[in-house]
Amino acid sequence: MDDNPHPTADTLFALPGHRLITLEGRDAATFAQAQFMNDVALLEPGQWQWSGWLTPKGRVIALFALLKQADEAVWLLLPDADPAAVATALQRFVFRSKVRIQVREDLHASGRFGAPGIASGAMFAGVEEAGIELDYGGAGGQRTLRIARDAAAPGEAAAARWHAMDLEHGLPRLPASQVEHWTPQQLSLDRLHAFSVKKGCYPGQEIVARTHFLGQAKRGLVLLEANAALEPGQDVTASSVAMGKLVATGVDGERRLALAVMPLERDATALDVNGTPVVERALRDGLAR
Repeated sequence: MDDNPHPTADTLFALPGHRLITLEGRDAATFAQAQFMNDVALLEPGQWQWSGWLTPKGRVIALFALLKQADEAVWLLLPDADPAAVATALQRFVFRSKVRIQVREDLHASGRFGAPGIASGAMFAGVEEAGIELDYGGAGGQRTLRIARDAAAPGEAAAARWHAMDLEHGLPRLPASQVEHWTPQQLSLDRLHAFSVKKGCYPGQEIVARTHFLGQAKRGLVLLEANAALEPGQDVTASSVAMGKLVATGVDGERRLALAVMPLERDATALDVNGTPVVERALRDGLAR
């Protein structure tokens, strides 16, 4: 008998670590356009995109789903980063902009393994008072993420499965140890359409654009599976030669998964992590927005 049965498509469960920051005010969208790595100006109200905030050297500080409620209201749904730290850091760049940055402790994220009722692709649906849903489905199956004032019940196994599916689709769930280490190209965030090389300036834009236009991206994400625990920061080796590094890990039942940054061009060879054999798996498509 399965000790961890998969939840039904109607079962909502809490998504630990997912937190919300809101930007509100006359300059909210303009501020987001100037600070974040994707092109907010392309979004219409009711649309969302993957995006992130970079250091001036083009390293990822935080990844998030960016929801454009209106030109005066932009939401950032952070799956891993400390929202208070990110909000405080963003506040330093407000200067004279008319924008209020707030961590929303009253709104909670939950998930379920089923199709959204109305939301589809990059279109989210709903209002704050009743709850907002996003389509998180991809090649691995249908998923719905909900942001609402009521918190769902914990579901450890379901949340772990959700986390693993993020990794399978190439969404790196970065722990604190991997923050400010990797460029968007090294994390293969082009697969999620998560950054722009054509819009105006933003922190790290010069590094991102130069890497893109000069064809200097030499490393990207690889999905690995093992039969023993893996930890972010561990080296991936081939015959004792370091080939890459784990940046995100997850567990789904008996499956141990990891995303590693590795050379895009390399010979096929047996890989291991600290002596544990790992097998490369194909990344799933369909999570780009």
